[in-house]
Amino acid sequence: MQNFRNYYAILGVARDASVEEIKKAFRRLARQYHPDLNPGDKQAEEKFKDINEAYEVLSDASKRAQYDQFGKFWKQQGFQGAARAATRAWDTARDRGASGDVDFSEFPDFNSFVDQLLNRRVAQTSAASSNGSSRDYFRPGTTKTAYTVPRPTRRDAEARLTVPLETAYQGGRERIRLEDGRSLEVNMPPGMVTGQRIRLKGQGVGGGDLYLKIDVASHPFFKLEGSDILCQLPISPSEAVLGGQIEVPTLDGLVKMTIPSGVRSGQRLRLANKGYPTGSGSTRGDQIVDIQIVVPRDPTPEERELYEKLLQLESFNPRADLPV
Repeated sequence: MQNFRNYYAILGVARDASVEEIKKAFRRLARQYHPDLNPGDKQAEEKFKDINEAYEVLSDASKRAQYDQFGKFWKQQGFQGAARAATRAWDTARDRGASGDVDFSEFPDFNSFVDQLLNRRVAQTSAASSNGSSRDYFRPGTTKTAYTVPRPTRRDAEARLTVPLETAYQGGRERIRLEDGRSLEVNMPPGMVTGQRIRLKGQGVGGGDLYLKIDVASHPFFKLEGSDILCQLPISPSEAVLGGQIEVPTLDGLVKMTIPSGVRSGQRLRLANKGYPTGSGSTRGDQIVDIQIVVPRDPTPEERELYEKLLQLESFNPRADLPV
């Protein structure tokens, strides 16, 4: 059993510090030791965990009051009954003039703390008694008295993880940070989809498994439609009239696509096998390119002059077939 932890010392505040002082100290230390700002620094990571643990207790009025009275072990199962008996013994001692201040660092472990509060002494080994030695207070590892702390129940847990579309498509090893402060390196499979679960063995509660439920974030250019990827591609009026090759972004990078002359706005072109991986992973969908003809909002004088000449020369009348 580890010694009591001084949460006040961890946050660097006095025992009578206000909630605002505790919060201010926590924010300062959290920024200083945050693992994202100290990559690869194990000491900073452990310090960050200690800071979070201290703040969780001291920022809660009820937990802080119990911690001030009993120390860290108030929250362990089985301690509450012993704590109530210890409190009665402690109150009796205090009524007799004993000091009410407790320095938890004086106790090597939890058992010593309870024995001291209950005014309980334990006999030494028979060898010590035969040598005529005087009886002493309980020392860890020398008595027949034992306290059993139950192990936490093994339980699986689930956490949601939102990933960019590019990460979901490529997969690979990624470092993630959980809400409890842990940092894990996860081997993510390629072609992840929303709702998929990734199992992390032994990372749950008490040695159980942790399941990451995947949410694929929306993308500003690509949109998933089953195994197909839809995108809207703007082209100029000249490109629409003349056609030709243009570069189109895909999840694999830029690829060249041929635009037919006279293409219409809203017309869809297909890039075969450039979509999202299917469930088997051996095949992929297509990328659907939705053509959008965009006119210049502020043409240069030279461009305007050319458009005026074109207007005079062109024979095309887009309103010739109106049904009215």
